[in-house]
Amino acid sequence: MAILDRTHLVMIRAIHDEGSLTAAADKLHITQSALSHSLKKLEDQLNVPLFRRESRRLFLTQAGEYLLAVANRLEPQLAFAEDRLKQFAQGERGNFRIGMECHPCYQWLIKLVSPYLESWPQVDVDVKQKFQFGGLGALFNYEIDMLVTPDPIHKPELHFEPVFDYEQVLVVNTKHPLAQAEYVTPKQLGNEVLITYPVAKDRLDVFSLFLNPAGVLPKGHKPIETTDVMLQMVASGRGVAALPRWLVDEYKKELNIVPVRLGKRGVPKQIFVGIRKEDINTPYIKGFIELARLKQQ
Repeated sequence: MAILDRTHLVMIRAIHDEGSLTAAADKLHITQSALSHSLKKLEDQLNVPLFRRESRRLFLTQAGEYLLAVANRLEPQLAFAEDRLKQFAQGERGNFRIGMECHPCYQWLIKLVSPYLESWPQVDVDVKQKFQFGGLGALFNYEIDMLVTPDPIHKPELHFEPVFDYEQVLVVNTKHPLAQAEYVTPKQLGNEVLITYPVAKDRLDVFSLFLNPAGVLPKGHKPIETTDVMLQMVASGRGVAALPRWLVDEYKKELNIVPVRLGKRGVPKQIFVGIRKEDINTPYIKGFIELARLKQQ
C-alpha cells in the first residue's frame, strides 16, 4: 500500500517554504495541530525524520531534502494534470479526431479548421481520411470523435446532423458541347468518360442518384484519387466529373471548367456530421457544429 500521496508533497513544500508549522498551516488553511499530526504520522510511516528543529525554525533532513526534490518535480505536474482533467470534464480541451468519408468534404473542412482552432485554442484537431480509419466502425470504437459524410447511416447510438447543403453538378471543359447546356440528361452521359474518386459505384451519387435509375452507363470510367488531378483531367478534355457546385465554383477561377446541372431538377445533397449520442453536449463538439452551420450562411 502506498504511503505517499499528493497531500504529503504539498505539505513538505509548504513547511519548507514557510519555515514553521504555524506559517505552513496558515498557508494550507488547516490548524497547526492537524499539520503537526500529519507530519509526525508520515515520518512514523516512513520511519525517518524529514525535518529538524533549530531555533524555532524547521530545516530539512537529508531524507527531507530528497522528498522536497520529488515534490518540486511532481506536485506542479499533478496540479497541471488536475487542471487539464477539469478542462476535459468541462469539454474545454481535447484531441478532436475527425474522420472524412468523402473526398471533396476535405476542402470544406479545411475552411473551418482555422476559425475553429482560433475559437478553441485548447483543442487539437486531427483529420483522418477514409483510408486511415474504418468509417462508421471507427466512430463506434472511439477511434474518431466525428464522422463527416454525405451519406449518413442512422444507428440508435449515433446522432447525425446536417450542416451544409450543396448541389452535385457535372463538371465539363469550357469547350465541351454540354458547357452551355441548362442541364444534362443521363442519356447524354452515355457518350462520356466519367472521372470519379476511387469509390465503389454504389457510393457515388452520379451513379446511384442519376445514372442507375435511368439504366445508363458512361462510355468509360476513370478513378482518380485527388480533386486537383481530377479537375485538371476535365480541363484538358479527358473526361467529365460530378462534384459539389461550391467546389467547382472555386476551381473554375483557375481552370477552364464549368458546372452543369444534373437533370432538370438537379441533384441536391447535404454534408452530415455524425457523433456518438453521449458526446452531443460536449462543448467543443457543439462548437464545431455551430461553426459549420454559421459558415454556410
